[in-house]
Amino acid sequence: MPRDTLTREQIITAAIDLMDAEGLEGLNMRALGQRLGSAATAVYWHVGSKANLIALAADHAWSEVALPDPAAVGWRTAAAAMGTGLHAMLTRHTWLVQAFGSYPVFGFGKARHDDHLLAIYETAGFPAGLADQATAAVFTYVLGNALSAAAAASLTRKLGGDTGPPMAETMARAREIAAQFPRLRARLVTPTASYAEAPEHSFEFGLQAILDGLQAQLSLRSR
Repeated sequence: MPRDTLTREQIITAAIDLMDAEGLEGLNMRALGQRLGSAATAVYWHVGSKANLIALAADHAWSEVALPDPAAVGWRTAAAAMGTGLHAMLTRHTWLVQAFGSYPVFGFGKARHDDHLLAIYETAGFPAGLADQATAAVFTYVLGNALSAAAAASLTRKLGGDTGPPMAETMARAREIAAQFPRLRARLVTPTASYAEAPEHSFEFGLQAILDGLQAQLSLRSR
């Protein structure tokens, strides 16, 4: 695709698709240019650098999180929806979790998200400083859960999609070790839970537990 017909939006969309498929490590300007039918130099001309492209792609991803109105649905429903939406976005774009420690991921989309989240907790009754702490508590929990999905995706790519004998042997050894401990051994034979995976709906349970704690903080302050 010639430089004069290539757009920044096309590049960002293609970069997101590439990183969704191959992770952060799969992004390079030559591979991206091939996807776009253009030279790597044309891609650089539009986005400046790989770091800037990742920042643009990340900001586009942040814009995918819906911003519910706390006045319409209540602060707690709005906070839960944003936490769930953020978790879904981060597990959909696991490369963004990889990028946090190495690239700037701040832009208009993230600022819009963060400002709305603070507004939700301020609507609930948290003063400015505590609203910051509330958002940080929820974000840290969501990010921690998304890390497992990012790690699993990265491992699958590293193995080239091969989950055959080597992985089976590794998991068998992990089960042997876990079986030496009574509570872990019990979970190995429980249909609804296992040692390697959290029970179903664990993310929702933890998010509601955090919101329970924040609501309790509001009750204490009102007294």
